[in-house]
Amino acid sequence: MENLEFEYLKSLAKQFPTIADASTEIINLQAIMSLPKGTEHFLSDVHGEYEQFNHVLKNGSGAVKRKIDEEFGNTLTNKDKRSLATLIYYPEEKLELVLKESESQENLEDWYKITIHRLIQMTKRVSSKYTRSKVRKALPKDFSYVIEELITEKEEVQDKEAYYNEIIHTIIRIGRASDCIIALCNLIQRLVIDHLHIVGDVYDRGKGPHIIMDTLSHYHSVDIQWGNHDVVWMGAAAGQKACIATVLRVSARYGNLDILEEGYGINLIPLATFAMKTYRDTNNEVFRIKYSEEYDTRDLQLDMMMHKAISIIQFKLEGQLIKKHPEYDMDDRLLLDKINPETGMITIGGKEYPMLDMDFPTIDWKDPYRLSEEEELVMDRLFQAFTRCEKLQKHIRFLYSKGSLYKVHNSNLLYHGCVPLDENGNFLKVKVNGKDYSGKALYDVLEGYARKGYYSQNKTEKEKGKDILWYIWAGPKSPVFGKDKMATFERYFIADKEAHKETKNSYYRLMDNEDVLNKILKEFGLDTEKSHIINGHVPVELKKGETPIKCGGKLLIIDGGFSRAYQSKTGIAGYTLVANSHGVNLVEHRPFESAEMAVRNESDIISDTIIVERNFSRTLIADTDIGVELKKSIQNLEKLLAAYQDGTIIEKG
Repeated sequence: MENLEFEYLKSLAKQFPTIADASTEIINLQAIMSLPKGTEHFLSDVHGEYEQFNHVLKNGSGAVKRKIDEEFGNTLTNKDKRSLATLIYYPEEKLELVLKESESQENLEDWYKITIHRLIQMTKRVSSKYTRSKVRKALPKDFSYVIEELITEKEEVQDKEAYYNEIIHTIIRIGRASDCIIALCNLIQRLVIDHLHIVGDVYDRGKGPHIIMDTLSHYHSVDIQWGNHDVVWMGAAAGQKACIATVLRVSARYGNLDILEEGYGINLIPLATFAMKTYRDTNNEVFRIKYSEEYDTRDLQLDMMMHKAISIIQFKLEGQLIKKHPEYDMDDRLLLDKINPETGMITIGGKEYPMLDMDFPTIDWKDPYRLSEEEELVMDRLFQAFTRCEKLQKHIRFLYSKGSLYKVHNSNLLYHGCVPLDENGNFLKVKVNGKDYSGKALYDVLEGYARKGYYSQNKTEKEKGKDILWYIWAGPKSPVFGKDKMATFERYFIADKEAHKETKNSYYRLMDNEDVLNKILKEFGLDTEKSHIINGHVPVELKKGETPIKCGGKLLIIDGGFSRAYQSKTGIAGYTLVANSHGVNLVEHRPFESAEMAVRNESDIISDTIIVERNFSRTLIADTDIGVELKKSIQNLEKLLAAYQDGTIIEKG
């Protein structure tokens, strides 16, 4: 036995000091391996739409409904099933309605009894594929003993029905029925989904990214693949000023400055004061707000001024960055110096266009990318506000700790954008700080710098990382962006839509090419026969006949328009993916009205399920990444057992 292995086994012996201990653990782990794999839930591009996000999270993209159908079949009416599903999704809100509408205490007690019985049945079903230990850890503290008694078969009890009825009767009699129901509903939600994957873009456009981040922070098991909109917020939290300006501009454009002021407590008074002073008498029509019904139109004129002020600052800061980093190869995005202030024309790609707005009081045409003194002061104040915002920093640290640019998990490759390819389908070489990278190595180096941009104590490395966070957001060869340019400037200032065109990377043209997809899977160390790529970022336009299933299911796009801003374009309200022991289902959602209407009308989000893959036999934990780890643990424990048996290591019992 090698010395290193011997030292490891001695360390393992402290945890399992006897033959009996090691043997019991081997038996336990082997038993876990034979259980069905847990259900994985994939969501992407939620873009701050917190009500729809929360509902889809609560219903597990239809998983709760399926479990209700499996458990109750035809023994419950459709109305009763809807009512039970609504209760599981929104227990507090539904109980409040039940208590208001209950005609008598006797009726209420009957409802409590029937409901608790049904919830116990559901809990038994959703917990059946977990070990008792895992279920015990998930039990709510206040009701852990009671729930464990109710869901565990007790062979020694003669009259089981009387035993369980007495427990439920006592819960009702002592006034704990509502609390017990809430606990059971939350437990069912918790057990229906074993693990959640967010394939990018929590932030921007919708009104509640901070609410979604709070929800994710308390979710039992989650990972996140950063989207470009997440990365720009990460850059802003790190203090990258072009990212700060971008976050503000996008929030202003969609009438969502409340996210920053009320959601995160970021003081926007310096920007508002500067905008009112500088842009009160300018033409701000180009900077109209794309607002929703909830937007307070009393803020419209000020928001347009702030929108213009921060947009001009953003274009200046981006110009400074592009000049600072010629290796970004983004000189075509240096546009302020291409404006002719005398003619009101701009030259882009050798073609002249008239500008829709030429009222720029802070631009020095001799040095158009220089911030004015007042703009510098505004950005310094915003830098302090973003980098010192406790809640924002907490959320961004969570993104870093639970997130990455890509993830390999259970034979699936997850990323938000693309693997940059040239026109022939070869991995595109991208220069990062003087060295060429492509494929997986490009993802790895960019992620490394993204982490340095937030965490590094080395000032030079931190600055490089902060700037690369901006490049990941908008760079033409960034895997998370995946287009030749971000035509923000053109969309504001040029009427000709030809100038707005953004050309996608060749990856998007080659999504149905099996050779290309196999090359990507191999690059990330995956089996080409049984693996999938799960992709976010680009909305699937169902209206145009597009499909989220590419190359016979080898690649799945799950951005179908969670964001209301995209729904007129896509025709639906998003895709989600559910992978369980039986196979893989893609779920297509219709727009969600509101949580209030869902509770009051017992209406669920309307969804259609598309079967992507069906397993001939159920996938077991042994077939998953956890199974690989458990096999290694079993092998090590068997070596420890052998060492005990031949006397190499002495039992401590």
